Amino acid sequence: MKNIAVIGAGTMGNGIAHTFAQNGFKVNLIDISEDSLKNGIQTITKNLDRQVSKELIDEAKKNETLLNIVPLTQLKEGVKDADLVVEAASENLTIKLDIFKKLEEFCKPATILASNTSSISITQIAAATKRPSQVIGMHFMNPVPVMKLVEIISGYSTSKETLSTITKLSEQLGKNPVSVNDYPGFVANRILMPMLNEAIETLYNDVAGVAEIDTVMKLGMAHPMGPLQLADFIGLDVCLSILEVMYDGFKNPKYAPCPLLVNMVRAGKLGIKSGEGFYDYSESRKAEMVSAQFV
Repeated sequence: MKNIAVIGAGTMGNGIAHTFAQNGFKVNLIDISEDSLKNGIQTITKNLDRQVSKELIDEAKKNETLLNIVPLTQLKEGVKDADLVVEAASENLTIKLDIFKKLEEFCKPATILASNTSSISITQIAAATKRPSQVIGMHFMNPVPVMKLVEIISGYSTSKETLSTITKLSEQLGKNPVSVNDYPGFVANRILMPMLNEAIETLYNDVAGVAEIDTVMKLGMAHPMGPLQLADFIGLDVCLSILEVMYDGFKNPKYAPCPLLVNMVRAGKLGIKSGEGFYDYSESRKAEMVSAQFV
């Protein structure tokens, strides 16, 4: 595999493009929004500069990485020569199904189609194509250039050959691939999201405040980031979406989203991306100031 197409220039998409490009792959970064593409390339450049300052890479490697990335707004043009397409669009089933239907039409017969979904069924996504054996999940962790895990999800019809190819490819990226089966939330979010939801319930029930809950988990459980800060970092809308997928998939009330989470998303308080969630990020992207509604 030499040619990679990444769909979506947001946080995950630009991180995935960065990682492939830094490891010598040619990457088409595709987004319908030119502004999103511009912001994505700026983010990649900023993150590469950080790697240079930490002496993880040199200036030549930074420039080589940037030259490996071509931003495009047209899906058909961007995927026509791809050996692998990694979809990193919004965590929305309708959007993903539409993309994969188009990929079936636009891609070469041998192209492997992967989704970076964090919870949506790979089997259901694969059903939108005529090549379900070549559809797989590649759930990268944020920030992609730093985090070593890739959760590799096999759908009902994913072939062993496709799994083997993507596992080896992930290792080429310097990642640690872990193979899991296709059930709502997979492994990472099936365990993580109920914990985050319970932290929100703890706040909702007035057991303790935002900073206190996060401090208990950081100091008592050795978590590098408190659960409420982590929810802000992921995006409260994303957390809600994943919980809804799991609740719908398992019909188990333990996955039901906390009413506080639902209301915050409705109010547009999504965490870092909106400037406010459980913390106020108007002055700093660090979780230093608790949002006024929780003080």
